[in-house]
Amino acid sequence: MTDITFGSTAIVGDIAARLPGAAEVFRRAGISFCCGGNVALAEAAEKAGVPLATLSAELQALSDQAGRDAPSETPALIEHILTRYHRTHRQELAFLISLAERVEAVHGDHEEAPLGLTEALVLLRDELESHMAKEEAVLFPSILQGAGAMLAGPIRVMQAEHEDTGQVLHRIEHVTRGLTLPAGACGSWTALYTGLRKLCDDVVAHIHLEEEVLFPRALTS
Repeated sequence: MTDITFGSTAIVGDIAARLPGAAEVFRRAGISFCCGGNVALAEAAEKAGVPLATLSAELQALSDQAGRDAPSETPALIEHILTRYHRTHRQELAFLISLAERVEAVHGDHEEAPLGLTEALVLLRDELESHMAKEEAVLFPSILQGAGAMLAGPIRVMQAEHEDTGQVLHRIEHVTRGLTLPAGACGSWTALYTGLRKLCDDVVAHIHLEEEVLFPRALTS
């Protein structure tokens, strides 16, 4: 997941899955990046009535900022990932799964109900738990021991799992209609989508930090 570009042919769904903050930019612009995300940035901008140059510049600014505040020392970076992302994902997913179950049960007959959301969140939880456990037990200790180029294989496995996680995030966006609340949504529904927005953005930021900062640093140590 390197060399993110924001030219006219860049694919909207790829950008949303790889760049922290891009999903919110697309939401504000009314650009779908889940089921309708396999389109070029120029086409999406034209349909949304947004100047391509403006959209590209906003995305480039996000890219320039992403990872800038990452700890410069690898042990501190790994500790940051563990506390800011691993721990937080576990806590938030447990809460959001329970909340999604409640919203689907109470509002299942609503035409905009997020049917299938609980199932998607359980899948995300299970995939992330497996992924994070492998990092905590094997990959991160190996990085700290300075395994260097020997980590290429394990890192490719982690990158493939990141791609799978991105697909689950697209599924969550799809069943929630881009995290768009219906008129008159109750407090639980509102809290659910607020929490999902943070979770999805956090997962993208987590993946970006590993792909663009930690992994390249580990391979050259």
